[in-house]
Amino acid sequence: MSPVKFKVDGKPVTVDAAPEMPLLYALRGDLGMNNPKFGCGLAQCGACTVHLDGEAVRSCVLPVSAAGGREVTTLAGLGTPERPHPLQAAFLAEQVPQCGYCTSGWVMTAAAFLKKNPKATDAEVRDALTGLKCRCGTHVAILRAIRRAQSQMAA
Repeated sequence: MSPVKFKVDGKPVTVDAAPEMPLLYALRGDLGMNNPKFGCGLAQCGACTVHLDGEAVRSCVLPVSAAGGREVTTLAGLGTPERPHPLQAAFLAEQVPQCGYCTSGWVMTAAAFLKKNPKATDAEVRDALTGLKCRCGTHVAILRAIRRAQSQMAA
């Protein structure tokens, strides 16, 4: 066990953990966050997606030591209830969430992608989201929300 210092949603934190422990475990267990979610534990579903210095990463397989000295952003840190990120607002406007379990993965992946590719085509957006899973089957609504957010972000 050793202390790992990093920022989560702009706030400095220290986690005393084995360096190979998944970042997800530190976020949920040690820091008591309820997002991201544990889905598959194999980086295949995306429910655990966070940003690490602005890049979308699957926190279930990323060692907590990789976050040392870096900035982790979760869905809660992407926007606020008063000023939601355009993707968060679009997901609500399009009534995307059903169970909501996968929402963090979709929003965080799309946010990182659109930041780099604001004029992405439908095909490029779909490619960027490959591997994300939604058991409720709201994929069409998710894509509609991403398109809505993309148009707002471009304006």
